[in-house]
Amino acid sequence: MRDELLTVAIEAAHSAGELLMNSFGGDRADVSTKTSPTDLVSKADRDAERFLLDFLASKRPGDGIFAEEGGRAESSTGYRWVIDPLDGTVNFLFRIPVWAVSLAVEDRDGGVAGVVYDPNRNETFVAQRGEGAWLNDRRLQVSDRADLATALIGTGFAYEVKRRGEQARVAADVLGKARDIRRAGSAALDLCAVACRRLDGFYEAYTEPWDRAAGALIVREAGGVVSEGPAPVGEGTTIFAANATLHDELKRLVLASVQSKGVQ
Repeated sequence: MRDELLTVAIEAAHSAGELLMNSFGGDRADVSTKTSPTDLVSKADRDAERFLLDFLASKRPGDGIFAEEGGRAESSTGYRWVIDPLDGTVNFLFRIPVWAVSLAVEDRDGGVAGVVYDPNRNETFVAQRGEGAWLNDRRLQVSDRADLATALIGTGFAYEVKRRGEQARVAADVLGKARDIRRAGSAALDLCAVACRRLDGFYEAYTEPWDRAAGALIVREAGGVVSEGPAPVGEGTTIFAANATLHDELKRLVLASVQSKGVQ
């Protein structure tokens, strides 16, 4: 069953990626906002999600759905698909080729299979629970770097101004302790970057389940650790991903920074 689920996920992600590539670089038409003026959604997001919902309904009728742009369905099979049809919408709209299609399928015990497809680089990150993680035909293993001072760390920022400001203050503390910080604009691809050693670690507050479901499984299956902690402002969580040693050091630093600023 897990092989079947992964096969469906790969086919769905590739087909949605092809659909998105057909409109990438075109006119930025039919763009609206969601939670803030900088939280954008486009016709491309909605079209890709509609395609994925129809595809999964034909291939896996009865499975549950939890998708970014509002697709919801209860499960009668014990499986649920967590879908981000276009992770990195702002990059997509500004013609920056850093965005991906992310799909994960879960059961009562968590992630069963996950796919993050980057059509700009023709890179398919996949994982199955207990079976490891892969980039195309290469098996993945997270970095073994144990020293935060020499580690390259990825992060991201929220759309709401107050949250973003507090995240920037935390990032300044991390920047003072790490080799450097990168902010690419796609949490799914950042998690995959940890899995394939392009980043040593990653943390970000206020991600949603569809941002992280597939990427978190890929990191874990590549030998990494993924956990959560409080966000800098109000409700929400911060996700952390790295190897076991670096994960703990990065998490301690970020949570200490949050607490020292009194912005729980």
